[in-house]
Amino acid sequence: MSRNSFAARSYRAEAVVLRTHKLGEADRIITFLSKHHGQIRAVAKGVRRTSSKFGARLEPFMVSDLQLVSGRTLDIVTQAEAKGSYGREIVADYSRYTVAAAMTETAERLTDVDGEAGTAQYLLLVGALASLSRGDHAPELILDSYLLRALAAAGWAPSFADCARCSKPGPHSAFSAALGGAVCHDCRPPGSPSPAVETMALLDALLSGRWAAADASQAPHRREASSLVAAYLQWHLERVLRSLKHVERT
Repeated sequence: MSRNSFAARSYRAEAVVLRTHKLGEADRIITFLSKHHGQIRAVAKGVRRTSSKFGARLEPFMVSDLQLVSGRTLDIVTQAEAKGSYGREIVADYSRYTVAAAMTETAERLTDVDGEAGTAQYLLLVGALASLSRGDHAPELILDSYLLRALAAAGWAPSFADCARCSKPGPHSAFSAALGGAVCHDCRPPGSPSPAVETMALLDALLSGRWAAADASQAPHRREASSLVAAYLQWHLERVLRSLKHVERT
């Protein structure tokens, strides 16, 4: 392969590591979510060796400025410079780690479309990982806020006030994941849960980023909100997140 051909296929990307798995004796295949190129799968050669030039810059939850070369099936990482070192603080705490794993799994599912930029999803994930690493809020609140915002960015914004089906002004006392959130008495499907008023207020605060209200919420309402978020996520992803079952709840 000529040097000119290699250079022509080279590109840069700012990206966060979603997942890694071993390849051969010393390499890894890494799944990234990039700011401008969407989801990227690439090989990092020799990264598992102690002498690797990449160090911890290609571990899960890390944000790096990458130099890559396009390949037929997998790209190749040739350079990585750290931009956001969130991994150490997250991995050191089990509750943060499980939350971060659930967020990166969600991001991978929501951006698994060839050629789609995914800039909004990238910014949401990086912001959530940064907040998680700093301990700005309870990990489960950061997770549920991230999940709601990520679904909204994907086109599935829930309603927690007006009826999601007929737009009748709320608040309403029922929730339907299939219909898009809060539903009035007339639109309510049989068997729909009836969350507490405080739970619906918490969900709305998490979606809109009103952290003072979210931080002041009580444990029973947080648990109920989390179950509704999980149901809403599962409905739209059409699958259960493997990592979500490991998240510690208050």
